[in-house]
Amino acid sequence: MRILVAGPVPEASDYGNGVTARRWARLFRDLGHEVRVVQDYDGGTYDLLVALHARKSEAAIRAFGAACPDAPIVIALTGTDLYPDLVAGGVDLTLLESAKRVVVLQPEGVAQVPPGLRGRTRVITQSMPAISGEAPAVDRFEIAFLAHARPVKDPLRLSEAVRLLPPSSRITVTHVGGVREDDIGDRLRAESAENPRYSWLGPLPRPEALAVLARSRLLVLTSLHEGGANVVTEALAAGVPIISTRIPGSVGLLGADYAGYFPVGDTEALAAVLDAAEHDRAGLYTQLRRQCAARRASVEPERETEAWERLLAEAVPAKAGYEGVR
Repeated sequence: MRILVAGPVPEASDYGNGVTARRWARLFRDLGHEVRVVQDYDGGTYDLLVALHARKSEAAIRAFGAACPDAPIVIALTGTDLYPDLVAGGVDLTLLESAKRVVVLQPEGVAQVPPGLRGRTRVITQSMPAISGEAPAVDRFEIAFLAHARPVKDPLRLSEAVRLLPPSSRITVTHVGGVREDDIGDRLRAESAENPRYSWLGPLPRPEALAVLARSRLLVLTSLHEGGANVVTEALAAGVPIISTRIPGSVGLLGADYAGYFPVGDTEALAAVLDAAEHDRAGLYTQLRRQCAARRASVEPERETEAWERLLAEAVPAKAGYEGVR
């Protein structure tokens, strides 16, 4: 097939949507398809559109539908589409009606889809090959925070929390991520200069960012909403335990019984769980390691490939070469 992948950021971007679009394009090519990744519909003829982010890709979806009316459309819903809900996220619900299939990135996302579309909705968990790296430093308890500084990421929450730790704590935070607004960049630079537990490195090439993750003892996610964060997948692939806000996007990936949650926006609760993890109080750190190891298989690339192969057969059965569900 000729597949067009449309997303809201350039293909080379290290923002989550760019990482996802590149991975899907590579996966589709490995399945034998011809793939082009764009931000805006390019006027070509394709057998299928896979659109990442319903709201931000709306123009591309509508242009493709007008130019290729017989070609099916798959719409993948991101965190800012789904949460707090589709209408608040600015998604035109009539646009979803044009989709042959809707994709969400973790099981909790299905509940956000209108009931009439849930039969067309598929859960495809994002994947990552195993990540290896250098051993954690012995003179500190390093925490990775891989997040571009956008309001939805609540980017200052972690730096505020580590200020509440006792002087004896060995916790340090390494923050990797870019900024879109000068004022937040100024605040991050000031925090990095004034807070001895916090170091903001700015944006790094993806391999370097993953190296920071792989050497860390924990990953922390402070987001208000996520559709199914790539960084959670990456931490599972690296064998790095996770502490996250209790949001559907993380619960869908880690499970309702996961021990490493804290309430959204609760600085004191985050500080308390970091302190407990550092000292393995009540076996918390041991439990997090065990729970993340048990979930590691869920992010294996073979699973994502098989899920997309099934979806492509459903969406375009004649082209895919085997009988799918119409």
